[in-house]
Amino acid sequence: MSLAGLRVMLVEDHGFQRRLGLRLLSDLGLTGLHEAADGFQALDLLRGLPEPPDVVLVDLDMPGMDGVEFIGIVAQERLANSIAVVSAMEPALLHTVQVMAKASGLRVLGCIEKPLTPGKLTTVLSLYESDASHAVAAADVEVTLDQAREALARGEIQAFFQPQAEFGNGKIIGVEALARWRLADGHMVPPAVFVPIMEAGGLIDELTSLMLVQSCAWSKRWQARGLDLKVSVNVSAQNLTGPEVADRYEAVLREHGVSPERIVLEITESSVMSDTARGLGMLARLRLKGFGLSVDDFGTGYSSLSQLSQIPFTELKIDRGFVSGAPTQPRKRAMIETSLDLARKLGLAVVAEGVETIDEWQLLAQLGCTYAQGYLISAPVPGEQLPDAIQRWRQTHH
Repeated sequence: MSLAGLRVMLVEDHGFQRRLGLRLLSDLGLTGLHEAADGFQALDLLRGLPEPPDVVLVDLDMPGMDGVEFIGIVAQERLANSIAVVSAMEPALLHTVQVMAKASGLRVLGCIEKPLTPGKLTTVLSLYESDASHAVAAADVEVTLDQAREALARGEIQAFFQPQAEFGNGKIIGVEALARWRLADGHMVPPAVFVPIMEAGGLIDELTSLMLVQSCAWSKRWQARGLDLKVSVNVSAQNLTGPEVADRYEAVLREHGVSPERIVLEITESSVMSDTARGLGMLARLRLKGFGLSVDDFGTGYSSLSQLSQIPFTELKIDRGFVSGAPTQPRKRAMIETSLDLARKLGLAVVAEGVETIDEWQLLAQLGCTYAQGYLISAPVPGEQLPDAIQRWRQTHH
């Protein structure tokens, strides 16, 4: 879909600002436009549309129903595929609203500071296309535990791989394995839907083992083609139980002839900190065997520095929520700077997730980040498509 094909609603109480915004959007070639003067009118319109708009541009400071309340209802009723906040208010408040919307499951493209300009609108609306493959996630997809179990047995769940590039020279040094489930009708089940079901139903260990096995198999194939890549595999807190886990993971690697030094296990910050005592011994054993250990989604949990310093991590991943929009949002930049400073002091490599724009790449490079991962480099792809994805990145940028 081109920018002109986007369906956009502008919610703005100020008549002149609303007319100006609609004219600018029309000048960009957009024809599927809707407008509303307040939250109540917007909700009535959204509920009556045959399908949700791609983007809702919403002002925060509106009488009657402010933008924060409006966004909460849009998220709860899934009335839009994404939103972007339009406001002249303080950056701290805008950041809080974005975090709130994302926590409610609503995709947030970012903030547009008033006054509106064609450049600002183009920048934010273009982000909708940068993640087009996730559009299915906006649709309601419901699956059961039995369906998940059958999908594992039938091999419907596969590992896709997203490349990680070195900031210094753009070289691809590794990939992250991401579980993808394609239904028989071609629709994808979002990981946000099926992973919690598997965790609750006791299938997460089987999923992790599957991702590890597929990662090892592809690692050997890529190596045969001259691609020497480390592979990151996500590990749930439920995987870190029992002393035999480290031996089991090592056995999988040995079976495929892959060295533990080529595998990085990603553990979410919140899951590690929820039961540090139980997990510490397991993490230490994994590290002794040579596995890399990455603290995933850093900054989204509530860890203490003392806890982080006690765990033998080798890598820190900055959450995409801090990366998105960081070039224009001082608070996000401050969080990144603090994370990088901490990583340097602890001797950790740093991967920035969700890098989607040249401006984000340049900022992170300037701040001394080690590696980038995101749609600017490549979307997650099946293992057989990875060499071509890497080649496209090389030809485009290096």
